[in-house]
Amino acid sequence: MGYIGLFYGTQTGNTELVARKIQQELGEEIVDLYNVKDATAEDMAQYSILILAAPTWYDGEMQADWEDFMPKLESIDFTDKYVGFVALGDQVGYSQYFVDSIGVIAEAVTSRGAQVFGLWPRKGYEFESSKGLYNDEMFWGLVLDFENQGDLTDKRIKQWCAQIREELGIDAQAS
Repeated sequence: MGYIGLFYGTQTGNTELVARKIQQELGEEIVDLYNVKDATAEDMAQYSILILAAPTWYDGEMQADWEDFMPKLESIDFTDKYVGFVALGDQVGYSQYFVDSIGVIAEAVTSRGAQVFGLWPRKGYEFESSKGLYNDEMFWGLVLDFENQGDLTDKRIKQWCAQIREELGIDAQAS
C-alpha cells in the first residue's frame, strides 16, 4: 500500500488519465488510485495524505460520482490529514463556473480539519469566476483545461508533482 490515496471521479476518462499520470510521476509505490464510484469512506480515511481530483461539468456541476461521494466525507475526520486537489475544467466554454467543483470539495474537507498542500497559481488562466480559487492568486490545487490548454497538461502535471514532492518531503529518488 502506498502512503498517498488519490481519489478521482471521471465521466469521459480525462480525470482518470490525469490521476494515472500523477501516480506515474510520483511513483506507483507511493500513490494508490481510487475511483470514487467504487470507494468507501474507510478507503479514504486510512490515508494521512490525499489527492482529490474532480472535473466540473456544465454550469458548475459536480461530476456524478463525486456528488454521490460527498455525504461520505461527513464521516471522515480530516484533522491531521494533508489534502491536495486536482481540478479539470473549461475556462472558455464555462468561464463563469471554471473548476467550481474542486472548491466545493475543498471547503467540505477543510471545514473538517484538512490541511491543504499543492496550491496552484491563477496566472495563465482566463475566466470570469471560480469557486476553485483559494484566494485571488491561487487555486486550491492543480488546474487543467484539456479543451483550451491541452498542450500544457503534461508540463503542468510534472510541475505540480515536483512542487508537492518538495512540500510533502517526498524523496525524488522514491519514484
